[in-house]
Amino acid sequence: MNYTTLLFDIDHTLLDFDATERAALRQLFEDEQLEWTEEREARYRTINQSLWKALERGEVTRNEVITSRFVTFFAEQGRTVDGSQIDARYRTYLSRGTELIEGAIELLHVLKGKYQLYVVTNGVAVTQRARLRGSGLAPYFDGIFVSEETGYQKPMAAFFDYVFDRIPDATREQTMIIGDSLTADIQGGITAGITTCWFNPTHAAAPAELMPTYTIERLDQLVTLLGTKEVVRTTSK
Repeated sequence: MNYTTLLFDIDHTLLDFDATERAALRQLFEDEQLEWTEEREARYRTINQSLWKALERGEVTRNEVITSRFVTFFAEQGRTVDGSQIDARYRTYLSRGTELIEGAIELLHVLKGKYQLYVVTNGVAVTQRARLRGSGLAPYFDGIFVSEETGYQKPMAAFFDYVFDRIPDATREQTMIIGDSLTADIQGGITAGITTCWFNPTHAAAPAELMPTYTIERLDQLVTLLGTKEVVRTTSK
């Protein structure tokens, strides 16, 4: 297939969200005089991921996710907090997280000019846009679509309808989405009727009902998959 348009997820695909999240949580815990432990970090992540999955299923709103996650977490620590206030502070710390997945810049350097490149991400717009700028990724993209700004989130068909209404000359037959999330990126791509490429560096198994078109374990493998001539040369982190 001669693809013309590539849609990239960013967290866990181009940007290392785990490193960003850990640094932000450490700073927030320090602010709140709460000792950071692996167990506390893991518990927050469980609460947060559960809420974002509920958002993907349409069971809660984005605002409910970001205002309730720390209320729930700190309640388990025996504390009462203002969910909106503490989340705003946390997102300020998140916006500083710019650590890249290995090979991200090199990949986009090869693809730029050969394809229309767009970001498709769930999240808070000011945070995601700040991280894209700070990491140096932003200039490679022709546009950025953040769920907060579209009014829809992956994997909703309406999110992709919004995207395609705003990309000049894009066709679904010649579009591929690249992302790490089976439930957001791969399900979203299947729903939208576009080719899906699962970034799966951990060698996880995909369920039969969410089988991607392609799977890659390193970003440089996308170049071979697309048949692009130039070779990506990754640098050490």
